[in-house]
Amino acid sequence: MKYCLLLCGMLISFMGFSQDISDGTTSESAPETTARSSSNLSSKLISKTVYATYYAKKFEGRRTTSGVRYRGKKMTAAHMSLPFGTIVTVTNPINGRSVDVEINDRGPHSRKFKIDLSEGAAKELGFYGKGVAKLEISYLPDTE
Repeated sequence: MKYCLLLCGMLISFMGFSQDISDGTTSESAPETTARSSSNLSSKLISKTVYATYYAKKFEGRRTTSGVRYRGKKMTAAHMSLPFGTIVTVTNPINGRSVDVEINDRGPHSRKFKIDLSEGAAKELGFYGKGVAKLEISYLPDTE
C-alpha cells in the first residue's frame, strides 16, 4: 500500500511540476490540479477479496511467463489477467499484515484461486504453512 501511495504522490507531483513548466501557469493553480488528480487516482483503486495460494518450492529458478526466473524470497505473484509489472497490495485480514507484490507470471489456473504468491510473500502474510488463505488485493488499473 505504501508503494501505491508513494507512486501516486510522485505521479501527482510530476504532473504539477510539468504543468508549471509547459504552459507557464502560476503555482497558485497547481494545488487544485494536484488535489483533483489524487482524488481521481484513489477513486480508481480496485479492491477484491480472493482466495490465494503460493508457489511450491519446485518452481524455484524456473522461468515465469514474463521471462524472469522465479525466486521465492522476492515479493512477486501470478495473476491471470493483470498486466506484468502491476504492483498489487495484498492484505491478510486475519492478522492485518500486508505486502506489495509485482505481477510477473500467469496463474493460478483455477476458478477458485485468483492469485499465486511467492514463498516470501506468503510467509510475510502469515499463511505459508496453511497453503490457502482468503486475502484482500488492491491495485490501480492500467490506465492506457
